[in-house]
Amino acid sequence: MNVESMNLHHIAYLSVGSNLGNKLENCRNGIANLTRLSGIRLVDQSRIYRTEPVDYLDQDWFINYVVKIETDIEPSELLRRIKSIERAAGRKQHAIRFGPRVLDLDILLFDDLVRDEPMLTIPHPRMHERRFVLRPICDIDPEINHPVLCRSMQALLDDLNDQEQGITEYTCSNSSY
Repeated sequence: MNVESMNLHHIAYLSVGSNLGNKLENCRNGIANLTRLSGIRLVDQSRIYRTEPVDYLDQDWFINYVVKIETDIEPSELLRRIKSIERAAGRKQHAIRFGPRVLDLDILLFDDLVRDEPMLTIPHPRMHERRFVLRPICDIDPEINHPVLCRSMQALLDDLNDQEQGITEYTCSNSSY
């Protein structure tokens, strides 16, 4: 069945990131592999950013962006597919927490769902603290409401300290990306 003819009734926002190897290619391939799967269609994408690492600082800067997808699959199945794509890209399961990674795909929002399970928390539990998530999601729609905090993504971004979490728009002249 063609994805365009399917009833894709869920909207999800995913963060995409990499800071190892060809970062931009890793991210693009990850999203291409995800949207090749049945039941997932890419709707929109933010600008691409070069971002400073957060929490574990002794590593290279990341390439990050956010995508908006439509899907007919449930969040747990989406997570299973994401993890499979990360492993296929070379991501190691026992890597340093918040450390370097070939590909990082996270479910940020899934409709207005609130879920807190051992393997899946929606909305993403730290998204409201992360400029590398909020800036790109605001590119797509700054008025999206956080279903727990009941505030827009733009308001959450405005609350962050401008001196923390370096972020610059990615340009093609950055040949190492």
